[in-house]
Amino acid sequence: MNAYDALAQLKANVAVPFSQAHAMPKSVYTSEDFAAREVEQIFSKEWFCVGRASGLSKPGDYLTLELANQPIMVLRDRAGNLRAQSNVCLHRMSILLKDSGNTGTIVCPYHGWSYNLDGSLRAAPAMTRNEGFCKDNYRLPQIRCEEWLGWVMVTLNPDAPSPYKKLADVKDLIADYGMENYVEDFHEQFVWNTNWKVLAENFMESYHLPVCHAKTIGGLSKLDEMVCPPGLATFNYHTILKDDTLKIALAHPSNTRMQGERRRTTFLLAIYPSLLITLTPGYFWYLSLHPKGAGQVRVFFGGGMSPDFANDPDAQAYFKQLKGLLDDVNVEDKGCTERVYRGLCSDMAKPGHLSHLERPNFDFATYIASMLK
Repeated sequence: MNAYDALAQLKANVAVPFSQAHAMPKSVYTSEDFAAREVEQIFSKEWFCVGRASGLSKPGDYLTLELANQPIMVLRDRAGNLRAQSNVCLHRMSILLKDSGNTGTIVCPYHGWSYNLDGSLRAAPAMTRNEGFCKDNYRLPQIRCEEWLGWVMVTLNPDAPSPYKKLADVKDLIADYGMENYVEDFHEQFVWNTNWKVLAENFMESYHLPVCHAKTIGGLSKLDEMVCPPGLATFNYHTILKDDTLKIALAHPSNTRMQGERRRTTFLLAIYPSLLITLTPGYFWYLSLHPKGAGQVRVFFGGGMSPDFANDPDAQAYFKQLKGLLDDVNVEDKGCTERVYRGLCSDMAKPGHLSHLERPNFDFATYIASMLK
C-alpha cells in the first residue's frame, strides 16, 4: 500500500473518540512508502535523542549514528561542549568514525585527512601542489545539538524550537525527580526485526506486562493501579506504583525532595517521536528508536541511577541486579514485538479495539497522523 492510502487510513482511525478507538491500521507498519515518509517528515524534522550527556563526559568521547539517512557524530569537544557534526570526510566523502569511543583527532580511514574535535581540518597529506586548496576553508558541517535535562538531543531542522521550550510540560511534570542529575551507567545499540512504532507502543502501555513479562516483572504489575491520562501534543505518559521488592525503584532514604506516593511512583514517558523513558525515584532506563525501513528498528538502550543511589555504597549491587532484570525483560519484549510485526504482515490481520490502558497508543497515533502529509 502506498503512503497516501496508509495515511488516509490512519487519519480515519484517530478521527473517532478514544472510547471507540482501534489499534492503528496494519498498513502504517508494513508499508515501505509510509516508513520512508516518516523518516522524511518526522525524523528529519524533530529532535532525536542519542543518549545521556553523562555518557559523553570526557573530551573526545563520541558516538555515531544515522539520523534520517545522514551519518552523524556526536562528541564532547576540547572545550567541554557537546557537538554534533557530519560524519563524512570533506575529501572523497568516506565515513570518518564508527561505533563509539574516545579520540583526540578525527582521522579519515581512507586518505588520512584529519580533523579537530570542533570539525576544523587539522591536516591533509600531499595537498601542497593543489593551488586551490586552503586548509582553513574546510570544516565538517555542524548540526544542532542541545542538552535537555541531561539528554543529548540532535536535529537536522534549523527551525525546530528548543527542547526546553517544546518540552516545558515534561520538566514541570517530573521536576521533583531531578532527572537532569541522573547518571548513565550503560549504553547499548541493537536492531530488532519489528517496526519502530510497534516497539514504541509496547513501551507506552503496561497492559501487556502481566502476560508478556510473566517470568520477570509481570507479577509485580497491578493493572488497577496504572494511570493513563490523555497525552499532550509533544508527549504522553502513564504511571505505575512500585513496592519495595526492588528498593532501587523507590526514593532513597536521603531523598527529601519527594513526598507521599511520589516516592514510589514510576513515570513511563514517551517523548515524541521516539524517546521512551522509564523514570523511577532511584533509577532510569530508556529506549531511543530510529526506523530501518518498515520491518526493522535501531534501538539506543541505556540506563543508570539517581545521584542518591549513585553515591550509595550498595548501589552497584542494586544496579547489577536491575541490569540483569532489564536484560531479561528486553528478551521478552523482543519476542513480543517481533511476533506482532510478523502478525501485522498477515493478510488476515485486523486491528481490534483499544483498552483504556492503551490511551497513550491512541495519542501516539494522533501525533503520527498530525506530522505526515
